[in-house]
Amino acid sequence: MNNLNADIFIKKSHRNIQIRGNKFSGDVVFKKFLFFSGLCIIILFLAIFLSLVLNSIPSIRAFGLNFFITKVWSPPDRQFGALPFIVGTLATSFLAIIITIPFSFSISVFTGEFYKEGVLSNILKSMIELLAGIPSVVYGFFGLFVLAPVIRTLEMKIGVLPYGVGIFTSSLILSVMIIPFSASIGREVINMVPADIKEAAYSLGGTHYEVIRSTVIPYAKSGIFAGILLALGRALGETMAVTMIIGNSDFLPHSIFSPANTMASVIANEFTEATGTLYLSSLIEIGVVLFIITGIINILGKIIIKKLMVEI
Repeated sequence: MNNLNADIFIKKSHRNIQIRGNKFSGDVVFKKFLFFSGLCIIILFLAIFLSLVLNSIPSIRAFGLNFFITKVWSPPDRQFGALPFIVGTLATSFLAIIITIPFSFSISVFTGEFYKEGVLSNILKSMIELLAGIPSVVYGFFGLFVLAPVIRTLEMKIGVLPYGVGIFTSSLILSVMIIPFSASIGREVINMVPADIKEAAYSLGGTHYEVIRSTVIPYAKSGIFAGILLALGRALGETMAVTMIIGNSDFLPHSIFSPANTMASVIANEFTEATGTLYLSSLIEIGVVLFIITGIINILGKIIIKKLMVEI
């Protein structure tokens, strides 16, 4: 009997070792799969960037750094400068963020602290999600037929040329488009603030406003800032809605009411009709510039978020 028990014990031990070995093999395979997936993302990123750079070499050789500071964009004269489009992109995006921040922050606090549940909260959340799902061309039609006449009337009253379309109109539409992104992330981050921290603040005699100001916002500020950066990235790359209402002017804008062009809109407008290697290469180089600017903003945002999280 002792020998039989010993044999059974040995068989069970051998079986357990085999099971552990299989689990170990599964872990190794899964780890290699994840490594391969991450490597594919890096390769794809580099492939996109290198393909853009290689196709923009004729423009780089022809203009060099002057491409970024030249104001003239004239395809018939073979003069290409990206400065008007860089200025137009940054102006529309950052103006849209300035307009967005008060609304997205208010919505985040309202749905994350005051009305987490209930009919009003559900309706507001549904409306925010609906705004995020509306196609950009619909926003463009709204801006062109509804918002542009209103802005034109406003421009006539303040004494500027009544274009109706331009940077300010595009920024208003962009702000509506990107509010759902920053508001949704801000709401989720505010919901994740530990209840113990808020209860401790209430126990010290703090009002609801004081708890939000001194406890909730400092705890959630990194997530709120991340939502703003996500919204900024969305604004930088928006094409269709901006193309329809920015005015499509290739000149350097003189004010926020002037017609302009963004890097994305000029590529969308002129890429299909670009004739000649230099013209096409210049448009691709604008894509490289947009790629780099977006990457820099994302990197700076991650650095700032990490510093804010360390402070918390």
